[in-house]
Amino acid sequence: MSAKPSVVAVHQTEVDRIDPIPVVALIEPDIQEIPCADLPLARRVEAILLAADRPMSDTRIAELLGLIAKSKSTNLVRDAVEELNAGYLSLGCAFKIESVAGGRQVLTLPAFAPVVSRLRGEKQQTRLTQPAIETLAIVAYRQPIQRAEIEAIRGVASGEVLRGLLERRLVRIVGRAEELGRPMLYGTTSEFLKVFGLASLSDLPQSKELRV
Repeated sequence: MSAKPSVVAVHQTEVDRIDPIPVVALIEPDIQEIPCADLPLARRVEAILLAADRPMSDTRIAELLGLIAKSKSTNLVRDAVEELNAGYLSLGCAFKIESVAGGRQVLTLPAFAPVVSRLRGEKQQTRLTQPAIETLAIVAYRQPIQRAEIEAIRGVASGEVLRGLLERRLVRIVGRAEELGRPMLYGTTSEFLKVFGLASLSDLPQSKELRV
């Protein structure tokens, strides 16, 4: 009978050696800490868009702001953008937030294009040539399209022009046709949307269908 108390004593000693686990360590945060939560949401959205070097989607903006766990987080971003644009308009700013290539980006207003063009004067030499513009228009409206179809529409060889558009990332290879030789199919890129200030291809000006 005397052995039982000693066994209990040993167990108790082992328990005393275990460091207590803080209760806080057992609790996982529901959502990631929201950065700069004390600042207005519209200003936080503005900071991201001003710092970004490419269009940002509402979902990505919400992620960066730590709002993705909130209900209708993209609606919060959209409302913030509308608030910012209203403020820019009332102040007569030279820029606004536009929908471009599936995201949002701060762009100068069209009225200031001549001034901005002077700033970027060194790029004027790399303007698209007339053949490049013609080819790009055909690809944009008829994509996915084969090189042979482009040349049939233009009436001239277009290999060099297509290569130039590929190098400028305005056109890309989107697949191969299901026919003899499996010729490559061409389509436009997100860079094309960005350069021409389009949110999507549905924003292209309406045009009569191009015919061979």
